[in-house]
Amino acid sequence: MEVSRRKAPPRPPRPAAPLPLLAYLLALATPGRGADEPVWRSEQAIGAIAASREDGVFVASGSCLDQLDYSLEHSLSRLYRDQAGNCTEPVSLAPPARPRPGSSFSKLLLPYREGAAGLGGLLLTGWTFDRGACEVRPLGNLSRSSLRNGTEVVSCHPQGSTAGVVYRAGQNNRWYLAVAATYVLPEPETASRCNPAASDHDTAIALKDTEGRSLATQELGRLKLCEGAGSLHFVDAFLWNGSIYFPYYPYNYTSGAATGWPSMARIAQSTEVLFQGQASLDCGHGRPDGRRLLLSSSLVEALDVWAGVFSAAAGEGQERRSPTTTALCLFRMSEIQARAKRVSWDFKTAESHCVRRIRVANCSKHKSCSECLTATDPHCGWCHPLQRCTFQGDCVRSENLENWLDISSGVKKCPKIQIIRSSKDKTTVTVVGSFSPRHSKCMVKNVDSSRELCQNKSQPNRTCTCSIPTRATYKDVSVVNVMFSFGSWNLSDRFNFTNCSSLKECPACTETGCAWCKSARRCIHPFTACDPSDYERNQEQCPVAVEKISGGGRPKENKGNRTNQALQVFYVKSIEPQKVSTLGKSNVIVTGANFTRASNITMILKGTSTCDKDVIQVSHVLNDTHMKFSLPSSRKEMKDVCIQFDGGNCSSVGSLSYIALPHCSLIFPATTWISGGQNITMMGRNFDVIDNLIISHELKGNINVSEYCVATYCGFLAPSLKSSKVRTNVTVKLRVQDTYLDCGTLQYREDPRFTGYRVESEVDTELEVKIQKENDNFNISKKDIEITLFHGENGQLNCSFENITRNQDLTTILCKIKGIKTASTIANSSKKVRVKLGNLELYVEQESVPSTWYFLIVLPVLLVVVIFAAVGVTRHKSKELSRKQSQQLELLESELRKEIRDGFAELQMDKLDVVDSFGTVPFLDYKHFALRTFFPESGGFTHIFTEDMHNRDANDKNESLTALDALICNKSFLVTVIHTLEKQKNFSVKDRCLFASFLTIALQTKLVYLTSILEVLTRDLMEQCSNMQPKLMLRRTESVVEKLLTNWMSVCLSGFLRETVGEPFYLLVTTLNQKINKGPVDVITCKALYTLNEDWLLWQVPEFSTVALNVVFEKIPENESADVCRNISVNVLDCDTIGQAKEKIFQAFLSKNGSPYGLQLNEIGLELQVGTRQKELLDIDSSSVILEDGITKLNTIGHYEISNGSTIKVFKKIANFTSDVEYSDDHCHLILPDSEAFQDVQGKRHRGKHKFKVKEMYLTKLLSTKVAIHSVLEKLFRSIWSLPNSRAPFAIKYFFDFLDAQAENKKITDPDVVHIWKTNSLPLRFWVNILKNPQFVFDIKKTPHIDGCLSVIAQAFMDAFSLTEQQLGKEAPTNKLLYAKDIPTYKEEVKSYYKAIRDLPPLSSSEMEEFLTQESKKHENEFNEEVALTEIYKYIVKYFDEILNKLERERGLEEAQKQLLHVKVLFDEKKKCKWM
Repeated sequence: MEVSRRKAPPRPPRPAAPLPLLAYLLALATPGRGADEPVWRSEQAIGAIAASREDGVFVASGSCLDQLDYSLEHSLSRLYRDQAGNCTEPVSLAPPARPRPGSSFSKLLLPYREGAAGLGGLLLTGWTFDRGACEVRPLGNLSRSSLRNGTEVVSCHPQGSTAGVVYRAGQNNRWYLAVAATYVLPEPETASRCNPAASDHDTAIALKDTEGRSLATQELGRLKLCEGAGSLHFVDAFLWNGSIYFPYYPYNYTSGAATGWPSMARIAQSTEVLFQGQASLDCGHGRPDGRRLLLSSSLVEALDVWAGVFSAAAGEGQERRSPTTTALCLFRMSEIQARAKRVSWDFKTAESHCVRRIRVANCSKHKSCSECLTATDPHCGWCHPLQRCTFQGDCVRSENLENWLDISSGVKKCPKIQIIRSSKDKTTVTVVGSFSPRHSKCMVKNVDSSRELCQNKSQPNRTCTCSIPTRATYKDVSVVNVMFSFGSWNLSDRFNFTNCSSLKECPACTETGCAWCKSARRCIHPFTACDPSDYERNQEQCPVAVEKISGGGRPKENKGNRTNQALQVFYVKSIEPQKVSTLGKSNVIVTGANFTRASNITMILKGTSTCDKDVIQVSHVLNDTHMKFSLPSSRKEMKDVCIQFDGGNCSSVGSLSYIALPHCSLIFPATTWISGGQNITMMGRNFDVIDNLIISHELKGNINVSEYCVATYCGFLAPSLKSSKVRTNVTVKLRVQDTYLDCGTLQYREDPRFTGYRVESEVDTELEVKIQKENDNFNISKKDIEITLFHGENGQLNCSFENITRNQDLTTILCKIKGIKTASTIANSSKKVRVKLGNLELYVEQESVPSTWYFLIVLPVLLVVVIFAAVGVTRHKSKELSRKQSQQLELLESELRKEIRDGFAELQMDKLDVVDSFGTVPFLDYKHFALRTFFPESGGFTHIFTEDMHNRDANDKNESLTALDALICNKSFLVTVIHTLEKQKNFSVKDRCLFASFLTIALQTKLVYLTSILEVLTRDLMEQCSNMQPKLMLRRTESVVEKLLTNWMSVCLSGFLRETVGEPFYLLVTTLNQKINKGPVDVITCKALYTLNEDWLLWQVPEFSTVALNVVFEKIPENESADVCRNISVNVLDCDTIGQAKEKIFQAFLSKNGSPYGLQLNEIGLELQVGTRQKELLDIDSSSVILEDGITKLNTIGHYEISNGSTIKVFKKIANFTSDVEYSDDHCHLILPDSEAFQDVQGKRHRGKHKFKVKEMYLTKLLSTKVAIHSVLEKLFRSIWSLPNSRAPFAIKYFFDFLDAQAENKKITDPDVVHIWKTNSLPLRFWVNILKNPQFVFDIKKTPHIDGCLSVIAQAFMDAFSLTEQQLGKEAPTNKLLYAKDIPTYKEEVKSYYKAIRDLPPLSSSEMEEFLTQESKKHENEFNEEVALTEIYKYIVKYFDEILNKLERERGLEEAQKQLLHVKVLFDEKKKCKWM
């Protein structure tokens, strides 16, 4: 940590200087996080964090906002701001040349109004969405609707900055929001990301009233940027002493460079924007180029101190930043307030809208370059041409940066004349510092004799140097004048060598221009002889030794003459390692000299994030040059290290970095052979801090492995596991201190098998050796293999590996022997090849190649033998095949008999224990039911319509939306608009459905008017269909009226659905789930033995049995109730995975106790208790079965051989748990891969026989499932087509009578047409949609399997309404055959239902209007109608010309035309304002 301890005297306004730190070390020191403290990890990068007094911690990450409790262990609620169910992140731009501020969707997170009497706390959030929108929500729960909102409040750019504060002001003590933001980024790559209002192009700070129904349309005040000003990056906003402060710095978002010094703007805590000035912030102490980036800000209110973290680049052009360039600077707020006068260089002031230039510093009082730059006044710098301290604008030719040095350059850049001994024969006089080296002259003159000792001119672009030869006569030169001329300015200095011999200290000697001889430890005249290697040029190279006075006393620095004292010098050279993990390091070695002569040695660590120092005693002095320390744990940071001997001065060793724990991303190759020795590489980060690499094996335990590691990768040789089973998995772990980190899995397979080799010689100087081996999955590299060819008597040659080629049958390894003379001779005399693969060493024999004559002689004999053998083998095989076929047919017949008998018995005897009392039906509220029906595929609309509208002020309605609302209540206008839109080619089916849904919401409280619109549009649709095919009307959703009818039915039948149909429907879904889970369910494909849909039938079912478990639940803080039963008997199947068993155990706990356990599935583990031993049960572990093609079979209850009565313990996981595993194609459960399907043989009776399975054997399971739910299904159907109390729902009776009347008017005599109209309008358009989507009605999740079963039920439901007779044969789909016998009964009931409705007395218009009026009142304030009106206007304005032309052609719509033009004017004016 770099902190300035200097406090400058008061002066005119200038950058605020850092405050001395010593008094505030304890106040700002923060302890590191303990190892056992809970951690909450977000899925995306964290953008903002805020804490509430009573409602927990709020964290914005990506497009999500999470509410956590103070322990960070429980998420209380979550808000999806962009896409429901998905936390998106900003799309990153192209990598910049320099670091940029992080991108974030979240811009503001401000809790306020906490603890106010009678009022609840509020949370103001700002997002980049909707052109920088703000929302105000209750603090208690994020899922509740926002109370008010507004757009264009914060920056709409993910990289743009925003800072704000909410405060009270004025006589009424109202709440106001002061916000500073980067509204406009002028760079091309960001300009298209959003489109801010034109009024924001020069806005820096704005003031808003937060207490209206919505955030105010117009600002209460604005502070504007100066003309031509660049972008400002605001870091923070806070209140202090009646003012609001905004720390910021000028920043170029394209180049990533800070274009000016950090500053702090100040405005009054008032009801209007009153600018009170700005103050510069300087934290450049110790950095020659200054620190212009402000990374973080914090106000320490108890001490009235502001703390800022500043950073500078580590290289040229600000291309890098590092911890060594970062510093924490503290400032007194009183000093900042005093310097923040009413002057501004970045903002237009309210009085004059311009900036006056006033002199803010007195630079001329500094007389030298060092004094000028030491003052650290950012306005002052040293002007070379004028040789005085000036403003940059006052320095001539200041456009050349080398002519003017500012405070960022540092004192070391001041030009300074130095006398340097360059060789034995001469002394060189030169200039060091920052200046232009062009056209310079130099001269050295003896003052006593006025004789020139040296004169020279500079070479092009070089600094002039003057060389003075070493002569005996020059030792009498006592004073010299040195002058350098740079054209427009001169630099001169006088050196006095009179007292050189009297100077006893190296620094004092070199400061006067004299020379210091190290060996003689004396100061000499610079022009006399001295060994150049023994000559010290300047004070920086003088040694600073730590000495100890023998005989006691405190050690001190050697700065004066000492006599008769024993001098003891300690020397520190280096520290290893220079990087350690945040867990610390127990064996850090420091090297140097004379360590054994010290009695007390300590190491002092000073970090950059805390003011505390770590003082560590030496662990062990190993010898005179090496000692060992044990470093404690720490947070991630860079620390300065120094060593202190016997309480003396601390000798710097350099820096030590604490970095994060290692993380692995890849192990390659991931498969090796059982003998080991293969080179394995791990990729990742921070590998240079690991202590050991360990291979963890289930039987052999932990095996230490020698490794070679650098920061990003580790290499090691796979150890041998020869005594283990051929196929096994091991875990690669990293040991850091006493912590073991899992790095991944390494698979061991059987050693490679080689079949032979052959030698080929195309030229006489080169041999090719091709070695054949069986195909495997090993990735063999050049460094893994070593090949030697043996030939002749004792000859052997090394063969250089070339490549590996994999063919269909074998793999060929090619190597070459080059630079030989008799290749063909060696090839013919070759005997064998030795192959070394890591630890595996094999000798491979040559493939036999018989000669041609031998082949011709042996071939006839072989043919005869083969013919006789073939005849004999064929007869034997024929008999064997007949016997096996007979056995297989018997087995198949036995299996068929068994399955048919079991299916028959199950149909007659099986009974599903349906739970009659399933508690409260989890109905969704009307708002969410309607939205899911209106927008089944557009979940993103849900949050914008669910704003809490109960407290809105009816008078506070947008004028433009009020006018549009009145306009769409004009029936002729609305019908004309709908017909005009439907004639546009690019008005898609999706647009029609959305428009109908927006219209339904906008007219939710005007259902009588909406019904009249529905009537008009339906009549118009009949006119179109009557000319073509009337039976097709309302069959599809291709027009606005068809979607409008669906929505109208949903609104009007919501009460009937909840009161009459809801309970039997929920019972059907529950019963179906119970039946499916009664049998095996494949967790990968979700197929099950019990289903209604053949496509979801698990016909590859293994034999299974029920296992009764005794489950013991661990007592956890989330569920400590004394009356909870923790010992429960649970029935599972032996083919269930561990995850499926968890679900059944959780469900049993809920059924037994009536409340959940308190943890999520992924937060618990299962342990099998066997005596005193415990075995954790996992879906995948080292004992998992891996099939031939590398597919891993999930562990089941049967895999662990768990028997009836076994005890299973449910415990809470301690380690960081992850979400449920997403299984890939590399895993299987009950459905085995094709290569393994015939090997699934179980039971002693069938051992050695294949078990045949035919899908059709299990079709009875469909019938079994149908029987189980039959009574529930019929109850549901009859609740739909029944008439409670002999009365039909108003909507159904009204619309059916309307259809009957229209058919009569149009002279339609075919009763089938009216029947089809009614079927298309009610069952098809409403009930089928409900039956297939129970999640529209209930708060449940619909699985893909349940969806497939409900599709079968929905098809049977629609078949009951069909007029055509079904002609089904034996080849018909099972989905149709399943309910074929029930459909005729259902059809008769439907006809009676239609007839009963027709026979009921017609509804009067007053009855229907009363019903619709009551429904309208029920749904008042349910939705944000203004959002719907805005969406409707978007369609109107998109096709504005077409609609206007249509209105002009229609008679009687002149007034509507004028109103439409007026509405457009109002919306256009609203666009010009910042707030909508």
